[in-house]
Amino acid sequence: MNPSIYLETSVIGYLTSRISRDLVTAANQQLTREWWDEHRTNFDLFISQFVLHECGAGDSDAARERLEVITEIPELDVTDDAKALAKKLMTDVPLPDKAEIDALHVAVATAHGVNYLLTWNCRHIANAVLRRRIEAVCRDHGFEPPTICTPQELMEI
Repeated sequence: MNPSIYLETSVIGYLTSRISRDLVTAANQQLTREWWDEHRTNFDLFISQFVLHECGAGDSDAARERLEVITEIPELDVTDDAKALAKKLMTDVPLPDKAEIDALHVAVATAHGVNYLLTWNCRHIANAVLRRRIEAVCRDHGFEPPTICTPQELMEI
């Protein structure tokens, strides 16, 4: 059995969008494409209804492309445990109101025992300051959190 990954929406966005003029973003997009092409088959991938919703938003052509990429990826249920954990993440980390979906991404991955949460969201998820708080809240509520990381960090596997 392969290690499991919850794909947060930003990874799909970086994978499918036009290469940015911003050099850092362009490099991250290239790393994402390399990870997707060369490493994703080493993992069991999962998404949630929140990824589907976010991928389907915005420009219809871009949304269609994002949704096509994830069409075969299994969707994890949003359990009562995940909802309760997301609320705790919002209050105990704490996260701003605009990060509610980010908390739900973390909570769904955590409640399902996923090994990794793959993201480029370094503001509210893959944030070195917040990561320890997120992990502590998950553990305080009886869950082992996934390793939160970027595609670049999973290139060696």
